[in-house]
Amino acid sequence: MSMFYVVCFDVSDDRTRYRVVKVLKGYGYRVQKSVFECPALTEKKLLTLMDRLSRLIDHTTDTVRFYRQCERCLGSFEHVGTGMAPERVSHGII
Repeated sequence: MSMFYVVCFDVSDDRTRYRVVKVLKGYGYRVQKSVFECPALTEKKLLTLMDRLSRLIDHTTDTVRFYRQCERCLGSFEHVGTGMAPERVSHGII
């Protein structure tokens, strides 16, 4: 079962930040400079992503946060300004 995650980061080094963004682009899409939405992370993908990011960052100065969003939470999404509602991914068997 996959879950929707909001991943945000604060990375001080430009080179490391670039690498973090590059990794996150493989799992979701960017909604703000330091915020990604990852709509279909399985537990295995989440652990892999966390491990990859953990190996990149400096644990004394940087942080990456993962917020799990349930379907009900996505239904009550609100925002102001530009942007779109979170993209939901549905899976079907053909």
